Amino acid sequence: MPAPQFDQRSLSDFDQLLRWRRDVRHFRPEAVDPALVQALLEQACLAPSVGHAQPWRFVLVEDPGLRLAVAADFTRSRAEAEAGIPLAKRGAYGRAKLEGFQQAPVHIAVFTDTGTARGHGLGRHSMPESLGYSTVMAIHSFWLAARLRGLGVGWVSILDPAAVERILTVPEPWAFTAYLCVGHPAFEAEQPELEALGWEQRQPPAHFIHRR
Repeated sequence: MPAPQFDQRSLSDFDQLLRWRRDVRHFRPEAVDPALVQALLEQACLAPSVGHAQPWRFVLVEDPGLRLAVAADFTRSRAEAEAGIPLAKRGAYGRAKLEGFQQAPVHIAVFTDTGTARGHGLGRHSMPESLGYSTVMAIHSFWLAARLRGLGVGWVSILDPAAVERILTVPEPWAFTAYLCVGHPAFEAEQPELEALGWEQRQPPAHFIHRR
């Protein structure tokens, strides 16, 4: 089968997809078709991985009690994190609805199987953290695929990894990587929410590109 050729429309659409990807904090309460979630997860599994190890593990958190337990850890972790935030930023931090737990119909905890034998250790001898990087690639693939279908994804990072691993009783080699809230966005905004809140502004690409 010949490789696909991507025309100018495809390139433009991809640019728009990257520009309109959002870390969604506010969701409509309507359900998401489980078949769609399954399809998105299957697309996420097309992501590249070191040594073709495919270390990502997706846990659909559906039990209300488990969701409440994760939300409780978020509340505790957020209080600890807020103490270290500069006073000038605390107002924006307080206004940002970071969790999405009450609104998002789909919760997915993502783990990295650090004990997997797949890939036979290729590429991990000097950089074992590349397993986790591979999982993040799968998360990003899921995120873009969800955006294409009108769904929003919020990454909840203010959590204690050990607590989430314990709450969800995952195997010991699995390392917590991300907790995703997924659903239909309550609204669309051209400007990312943290920019609108004055938290940070996007820097131009030249700020990050260096030559040696």
